[in-house]
Amino acid sequence: MRRSCLGRSGLTTGAVALGTLTWGTRTPPDEARGLLARFLDAGGDLVDTAHTYGDGASETILGGLLADVGRDAVTVCTKAGISRTSGRRVVDVSRRGLMAQLDTSLARLATDHVDLWLAHTWSDSVPLEETIGALEWAWRSGRARYVGVSNYAGWQLARAYSLAETARMPLVADQVEYSLLERVPEHELVPAAASLGVGLMAWSPLGGGILTGKYRDSTPADSRGASAAFAGMVQSRLGEANRGVVDAVGTAARGLETTPAALSLAWLLARPAVACAVVGCRTERQLAQVLVGLDTVVPNEIRLALDEVSLGSL
Repeated sequence: MRRSCLGRSGLTTGAVALGTLTWGTRTPPDEARGLLARFLDAGGDLVDTAHTYGDGASETILGGLLADVGRDAVTVCTKAGISRTSGRRVVDVSRRGLMAQLDTSLARLATDHVDLWLAHTWSDSVPLEETIGALEWAWRSGRARYVGVSNYAGWQLARAYSLAETARMPLVADQVEYSLLERVPEHELVPAAASLGVGLMAWSPLGGGILTGKYRDSTPADSRGASAAFAGMVQSRLGEANRGVVDAVGTAARGLETTPAALSLAWLLARPAVACAVVGCRTERQLAQVLVGLDTVVPNEIRLALDEVSLGSL
């Protein structure tokens, strides 16, 4: 797996990060173990989780696996600022909230530090100076080797970067949704990240699985779109405009003798400022199909065609 620095930092990561959103819910520990083993065998190292994933089960499962594979074999990224109380999503990016969540995450992960810690989301309810102050606390105390943000728009990233720069603390990443079905980051965030030297970590790079074509005619019973937690997100993206993008990806993939998943991933990894794609594969077979994208070369004429059809769907 090819590697690159995350933004202008010295933190190197593989082009694909293993997402663990479903660990502890739809992905049991044994399947998680197999996924991690396959991922490491492929040369991957960056595993992405969050305090809120599986109400903590994701971090707990990962912590148990770290003891087996060795802490140094995995670059751990986790996020803080979102939790669920009585099934309700709660955002708290205050200093108190972030510090408490990081300490809880470290206990679940059974480690004294994470390699990358992100503020999970923006909030108008807390001064940004306070959120950045919590990131600085984690960075200076060594609890987090590197820090960044998640789901920040371009102007939000620029403001956060300015505050971090004043504190002489590198802000190295912004994790955002980005794919052929979600190109909003290109309007403002991509040029901002490229200029500031912040690496983009693209989550949902396959559009929630839609770009693989598996929802083209129906919703598979064992798919994410069939689950209560994700059905709304998937169904909202199955309109005619996106259907045209899925068809174009499928046609191009057949011409290149690759899979739609591999082509979609290769297209994304070639975009400016994108450091890695966070893939939430549920099975080893899905992961193997995605990893083919690391060796897929997208000819310029196909890239331009996909650009045109996907922009036309927005």
